[in-house]
Amino acid sequence: MPNFVSPGVYVVEKDISEYPPTLNSSVVAIVGFAGRGPIAGLNQKKATLVTSPQDLVRTFGEPGEAIKGQALEGSLEILESTNELRFIRCASGATHASSNVTIGACPAIYLSGAPSGMAAIGTADSNVSSVRFHVSAYDNNINLMHTKTYVVASSTLSKTVAQGGTTVQALKKVFGGQLDADKVGIFSDTSGTEASAFLVGAAAGGGAKIECNSEVLNNAGSWVPIATMVALNSDGGLPSETGSVGATASGTSVETSSAAYQVNSLYPGAGYNAGTKADGTTSGVSFEVDVNGGKTSMNTVNDLGTADEEFEAGMVSSSFLEDSLGTTFAKRTSELVTANFVTGTYNDITPTALTSFEKQINALLGITPNGRSPSTTVQKAVNPRFIKLVQGTYNLANGDNGIPTSDAEVADTVIGEVRSDGGRTGIEALDDDALNISVALAPGTGVGDLQAVVNALISKAESTQNFLALVSPPYAVGKTSDAIDWSNGFATSRDSAINSSYGAIYWPWLKVFQVFDGKDRWLAPEIYAARQIAVTDNVSDPWFAPAGFQRGRLTKPTDVEVTLNLGDRNSLYAGGNAINPIVNFPQRGIAIFGQRTSQREPTALDRVNIRRLMIFIRKQILASTQSLVFEPNDRFTWERVEQLINPMLNDIANRRGITEFRVVCDESINTPVRVDRNEMWCKVLIKPTKTAEIVVFELNLTNQSAQLG
Repeated sequence: MPNFVSPGVYVVEKDISEYPPTLNSSVVAIVGFAGRGPIAGLNQKKATLVTSPQDLVRTFGEPGEAIKGQALEGSLEILESTNELRFIRCASGATHASSNVTIGACPAIYLSGAPSGMAAIGTADSNVSSVRFHVSAYDNNINLMHTKTYVVASSTLSKTVAQGGTTVQALKKVFGGQLDADKVGIFSDTSGTEASAFLVGAAAGGGAKIECNSEVLNNAGSWVPIATMVALNSDGGLPSETGSVGATASGTSVETSSAAYQVNSLYPGAGYNAGTKADGTTSGVSFEVDVNGGKTSMNTVNDLGTADEEFEAGMVSSSFLEDSLGTTFAKRTSELVTANFVTGTYNDITPTALTSFEKQINALLGITPNGRSPSTTVQKAVNPRFIKLVQGTYNLANGDNGIPTSDAEVADTVIGEVRSDGGRTGIEALDDDALNISVALAPGTGVGDLQAVVNALISKAESTQNFLALVSPPYAVGKTSDAIDWSNGFATSRDSAINSSYGAIYWPWLKVFQVFDGKDRWLAPEIYAARQIAVTDNVSDPWFAPAGFQRGRLTKPTDVEVTLNLGDRNSLYAGGNAINPIVNFPQRGIAIFGQRTSQREPTALDRVNIRRLMIFIRKQILASTQSLVFEPNDRFTWERVEQLINPMLNDIANRRGITEFRVVCDESINTPVRVDRNEMWCKVLIKPTKTAEIVVFELNLTNQSAQLG
């Protein structure tokens, strides 16, 4: 407490208004494979938050035959019932999709410093009042972009340079770097004594060209040709200092084996490979270079056939394209791609920026990627000036999903690891309290039914105590007895029983029409168990059973893999077995008709609603009492504990989750020994509300003389 000495009025504020925070009890986590998107533990620190089906498809792509497991299918189904899902993408050896964007030169005409036939231009004795240029410009597809006549007044023709020991008046940079929006530019040469001006087309590449004729207005008022045009050759040099009346210049392209600008998908995966799907729509990512005025071009990143991002930049340091896109994942500005200059076959070199639009491209050739020799000899094809990316659309290709082929490799990839840098992959990524996961699954043939994956998922649920793991026997396991044998460890694919209150088994599989490819598919039943858990939380609370016709009815599936009768259901659910049956009832439809955990011991925790209740209470207590750490271990703090927990449990009781409870935090359990150890204990006693799974009506017949009142 503060000590007050001087007389006066003081105000002391204390915040003792702690209350239990609100927690989302239906955050579902799915572990599996995808064709695109971040990989947990590698280029994404945590499991990725997905809030809608559209968000899922944009980030991780659509399901497909080449993608093992049913993580994407399951996510799409579950996201219809919840707006918070964590997707953990697994991959082993996945590769990025990429495309080499051709580097080229814009066509350029040199305005000679010593025009033939004129002793001087712009001097008093020449009587030249103006110079006129007739220009036509074409893009790389040989489409006419621009035809125009430009007139330059003599007052601007004043630059003097040394040329061959004779001082002459030469044309100078008269257009300020760009003629106008018609995409033709003039740029000053910075090479010294050859300085004059270049007329430069906006488009690069072998198909691009410009045509120009020049004239002067003499003292008789007539326009006469003047030989001042020199077209640059393919290596960026001047074939002659002697100009001609007219000139045609063509652009050049640098072969991609020599030097290229490589665009890579931000994350690895075949989902970034551009192509056409069966329905005629476009898949993947492409990089589109369009003509733009001056030194820049408009660069568009297209995703799934739609322009997604635009970057206006060029090959000069002031507007360098790599600065706009980002050369590495850490420095990315695009959400779809990164890019680098490359040579040979490597794509991970340090980028080399051009310092000028006129700088020659040899600065990019012969680079040794990361200290290694390129796999092929780099040959310099051309060495042009005025370098830009060549106009066109470049489809990303050669991405790979990183899905192993053998069951052992699949299991290792899905189970994941804790990396030396702290990243967690696969199921290991579920070990994160900040994610607030309440349900987790790794569904699908060859993924969720692998024994090692099932064991790892349930073990992680037990060790974290944060979530319930949902599993199922493999597709086409057989009849009811085969599913029971699988759960008890008597199947060829499973040699140990599943026994944990943190796991729940569902069966059989369900037939569902998949909109993304227009086919009926058999989906793992735990997908719909997770979906109905989310539905239950939406319409009631976590301690209500996600089963029966109220909260377990499935409207989307059209059939069940195996039709179960009453005897099948009794065998699955009783006699020490713990499989939750999914039943197709005549007239009533398909419903989940069980809510057992896989725990075999007959305690309250052998039911899903009780296990979820305890997970919820544990999270609420942890979130509410963190501020008590390091507080004095005395009766005042003990009372604060009771004041925090009692209202929370009373609220759950009012919402039918608990029938009775008691919170004890006093000297009876905080013994002197415990206090000396700096321990504070609190005992919470709970009577959870049980579900009415068996409803019995006893019918009694009486004679007519019996008194029923």
